[in-house]
Amino acid sequence: MRILAIDTTSGACSAALYDDGVVCERFFRAERDHTRRLLPMVDEVLVEGGIRLSQLDALAVSRGPGSFTGLRIAISCAQGLAFAADLPVVPVSSLAAMAAGAVRSNPHWREAPVLSVLDARMQEVYWGVYRSDAPHVSLLPEAVSSPDQVVAAMTEANLAGAGDMPIYAAGPGLHYESLDRINFNERLPECDIHARDIVELAAGLWADNQCISAAELEPIYLRNEVTWKKRERIRSR
Repeated sequence: MRILAIDTTSGACSAALYDDGVVCERFFRAERDHTRRLLPMVDEVLVEGGIRLSQLDALAVSRGPGSFTGLRIAISCAQGLAFAADLPVVPVSSLAAMAAGAVRSNPHWREAPVLSVLDARMQEVYWGVYRSDAPHVSLLPEAVSSPDQVVAAMTEANLAGAGDMPIYAAGPGLHYESLDRINFNERLPECDIHARDIVELAAGLWADNQCISAAELEPIYLRNEVTWKKRERIRSR
């Protein structure tokens, strides 16, 4: 199985190649330099792996949530490469990838829930909760919410800590003080999204035939969906 993954979801840019369990990656923190750096990174990992684009089984990309501009760059690049090589695409949650990266760097977090949090601005966060035994699916629906709403949802689901089960957290959205009401065993605020974690998750999804065509690929913004629902409610009054 050979999969190429790319990501420009947040303040970093990365590309990774998965070749039957062997992963090579290029990663760079760059707030505004994604378009210039991404394709050279793709070329570098393909050269390192000795693989041509046409020899891949699939492409993988972070589908969001995250930066609107960053998501559009990654999605557009993935579509262009997929169309050029006639490859399927595996979309992967950016929140799930960040949680997987946190567990990768902290192996003792395995088996426990990990809250993954990205700052969505406007006093809101993108968030989801993941376990290493089911890394693709959030234990609670991925959402964009105020930090207070995150605490309420986690408390209602008995995921707010202070019990027998530990709870961990990762991501730059943890700077909101309201989230301190969750009794985290450990926190990792300085946590980036890596293409190597996207491609690892994509390998499992691809094996389960969870891939789509390049034409079907769309970013998941979450906030757009919430805004659309609010507009629909207003129109129905």
